[in-house]
Amino acid sequence: MCMSFLVVSVVFICCCRSHGVTAANKPIQTFVIPHSHMDVGWVYTIQESMHAYAANVYTSVTEELSKAEDRRFIAVEQEFFRLWWDTAATDSHKRKVRQLVKEGRLEFIIGGQVMHDEAVTDLDDEILQMTEGHGFLYETFGVRPQFSWHVDPFGASATTPVLFALAGFDAHLISRIDYDLKDTMQKNKKLQFVWRGSPSLKEKQQIFTHVMDQFSYCTPSYVPFSNSSGFYWNGVALFPDPPKDGVYPNMSVPVTKETVHAYAKTMVENIKQRAAWFRTNHVLWPWGCDKQFYNSSVQFNNMDPLMKYINQNSKDFGVTVQYATLGEYFQAIHQSDLVWELRGSEDFLPYSTEPHQAWTGFYASRNVLKGVARRASAQLHAAETLFTRYRISFPDGPVAKDWALDKLRALRWAVSEVQHHDGITGTESPKVADMYLQHLLQAMMGVEELLAALFLLPHNLDVPSVHQALEQHVIVYNPLAWNTTTIINFTVTFPTAAVFDDDGQPVPAQIQRSAQSNATYDLFIVVELGGLQQRKYLIKFSEKECSGTLKCGWTYEAKGVLFERLNVRDWLKTGRRLLPVLNQCYKLMFDQDTNLLHSITYLRVRMTQDFWEYHANGDVKAGPISDNYIFSANGSAVRAYEAVAMEIIPGKIVTEIRQLFFREEGDQDYAFSITTRVPECFGSRLPCHRLEQTYSLGPLRLNTEVVLRTSSSLENNKTLYTDDNGYQMMKRTHRKFANNTVARNYFPMVRTAYIEDELSRLVLVSDRAHGVSSQADGQLEVMLHRRLWNNLAWNLGYNLTLNDSSVVRPTLWMMLGSVSATAGLYQREAIELQHRPVVMPIDQPREFVLPPNLHLLSLSIPGWNYSSNHSVHLSNDMRSEPDYDRVLLRIMHLFEEGEDPELSKPVTINLKDVLRGIGEVKVLEERSLTGTRDITSLQRWNCGGDAFTVTISPKEIRTFFVHFASRNF
Repeated sequence: MCMSFLVVSVVFICCCRSHGVTAANKPIQTFVIPHSHMDVGWVYTIQESMHAYAANVYTSVTEELSKAEDRRFIAVEQEFFRLWWDTAATDSHKRKVRQLVKEGRLEFIIGGQVMHDEAVTDLDDEILQMTEGHGFLYETFGVRPQFSWHVDPFGASATTPVLFALAGFDAHLISRIDYDLKDTMQKNKKLQFVWRGSPSLKEKQQIFTHVMDQFSYCTPSYVPFSNSSGFYWNGVALFPDPPKDGVYPNMSVPVTKETVHAYAKTMVENIKQRAAWFRTNHVLWPWGCDKQFYNSSVQFNNMDPLMKYINQNSKDFGVTVQYATLGEYFQAIHQSDLVWELRGSEDFLPYSTEPHQAWTGFYASRNVLKGVARRASAQLHAAETLFTRYRISFPDGPVAKDWALDKLRALRWAVSEVQHHDGITGTESPKVADMYLQHLLQAMMGVEELLAALFLLPHNLDVPSVHQALEQHVIVYNPLAWNTTTIINFTVTFPTAAVFDDDGQPVPAQIQRSAQSNATYDLFIVVELGGLQQRKYLIKFSEKECSGTLKCGWTYEAKGVLFERLNVRDWLKTGRRLLPVLNQCYKLMFDQDTNLLHSITYLRVRMTQDFWEYHANGDVKAGPISDNYIFSANGSAVRAYEAVAMEIIPGKIVTEIRQLFFREEGDQDYAFSITTRVPECFGSRLPCHRLEQTYSLGPLRLNTEVVLRTSSSLENNKTLYTDDNGYQMMKRTHRKFANNTVARNYFPMVRTAYIEDELSRLVLVSDRAHGVSSQADGQLEVMLHRRLWNNLAWNLGYNLTLNDSSVVRPTLWMMLGSVSATAGLYQREAIELQHRPVVMPIDQPREFVLPPNLHLLSLSIPGWNYSSNHSVHLSNDMRSEPDYDRVLLRIMHLFEEGEDPELSKPVTINLKDVLRGIGEVKVLEERSLTGTRDITSLQRWNCGGDAFTVTISPKEIRTFFVHFASRNF
């Protein structure tokens, strides 16, 4: 497979310098970049890694760099560094680090909390984890990362160069792309290019990109004269404890007079091999790999004489070597008088390492973790906006600001941490997955305490206390900057309820027996909320039916209708008895011969939905296997059930269809289910265009991968569209391969996927990441759950076989309509699914509403205390008390250029007017994406009225610091 390049020339730099000497007359200039790849999770927990080796990395590197001025090191995964800095570093270490950073010999790369995954992470969370890391680095050292080192994420997203450019990065480095594409790019010297990530932003946010060659981020571990670990003289990290004598397994043969020439010959040969794949005479030679440099003295004391020997014989070798940071390498490329090819808004997904090793399984691995991570992110967003509004309105209020910020920071840390490329991907061991879940759930509980504290505040609100079991007061908060009318759902224990708003007026509601338990009931309430606004509701319960003196307001008691359970083997004739379920947008027809969905009336689209499963091979001797990472289909998918039951509950607010799928005909318990909620419309207030579906799957049989298959009459030619990180949609054309065609046509779906033909578009939006594909015309299948075991020694040794026996309950919203109609819907629907109303109590502020094509990406109090003026910040003492008054605001334009005739237009708003509902804006500063740079002074290498009035163009993300006038109450 070879992806074509756009034949457009773009200059990587703004100011090129000419050089009189050609590269052919120069020795190869080699930049030896010492680094240690330290996964924030994966096989071992963070605590285990810190104890076994990670703390030693920064301690020993700091000491060794201080001994020789030519030594260098790059620090990438910030979580380990921050833990070391706060818990292990001595005052002497801290002084040395500050000096090394000042001299540029210790360089922070990426600067985020982790090296985040690019396939299944959401835009919000990528920005969060970078902002957390950048704030720490700038507050502590006054430095702002300029380069990326994304060497290990499993594929590369076109969103990443956009975000990194917005953050002020000058160059970007990736590694994992399809093996056959990388081979072609190597042969044609096309591993370096200018990447234009967004078709709407074009040259505004393009970035120079370097793809690692076939050796990736690791130094070759093999040397012909030794069976040990090549250039890793400190050997292999030892768990659970580092050896007291400093002798690690597999330590390499030392560099001596007898071995130096053999080492030099091996190193030079590898350098020359790499040099043949690039256009300049500069070679990036990464020195390091996973869990390296925990004994840096051994490393440098062997590499120093080796490099000296090569440089002393550089004429014979044709190579010079020097320690370097990534910035020094890119600076050399920056000064080359070359024109670079442009790569358009293509990504590098999916990723394969061999014909049978498509890394598309992790799109669906550990569904529970993916769901909790997304819920935690949504809770954080809601809590950030609420606390920000509270601080502006009640700066001296009773909620302790330091306590509140600690709660928020704990959840920021947990959400950032799980974005690691062996975290949310589901490619970690079970104990590490448990660690991520524990950190997320503990931090979420802390934020719930914060929300409860805000609820209990004496804000002069007349909020009655709940002292009767038959009454419950709730406040529902809309965390979005849009007006919304929607349905919220409570699980209650009473069969009857009446709902009233804060004016005592009855509110439309519906109650019915729960699908989860015969002892509980689902209560649906129609709520209308302004942007960042909340309303109070009173629910009155009763064990009696509504009659006589018991008034139920506008609550409808819905009753279900059960249909006969049907066996698949009896489906001789279908489509004879169709049962309609209607609302003002759709007419759904359910087939009483199968209990499956038959069609949806939008130009009469035929459609079925059910569960299928791929059977995975678990024996490496029998063929390719599937694991945490890899999906290798062992044949076509087969139907995952043999019988279907159905219940329909007609309602006045929502009609619910419950379909239960039984694995075997005689099973008493169902294996899978689909619950479809069809909302009724209340005038034009409640949207009826989305069908809300929740699924239940598990425990699965071993070595099965279960998909929800939606088959329709759309003629999409097996082409689908999926989102890159919730930012932009990518066209995915089905391709045939000699091997593994099914798995290599799976793609990540973070928020959205759709198929379309000339007349119609079928859209799914999701509450968590999944794998998605179109394996047949009109078909859209979503992999929801996987349970696998295999006997590959590597997987068994690291416990990476994914024997996931959990029950998962993901949610998808489905929309069907014309291309033009759905274009204006799915972006907002995806965000509304992620940021559903929060049931919680709080003050009653005025609403804050943005235009329909803009999204409030962030409204928070970061707490970092640094001057907005870079020079002033560097002259002040760093890491002082948190700043509780500076508000971080991000606004994003949701639509692509030309996607919608109206919604794709640039939007001009006056932020002082827009924010008036929150407070009086005194100062507005535009910043880089993570806030550490003043946008007016931001100068990047590939540069492409009213102070409060801003224009936001399609797909732009604008970031501001806002200072509000103080209020006295």
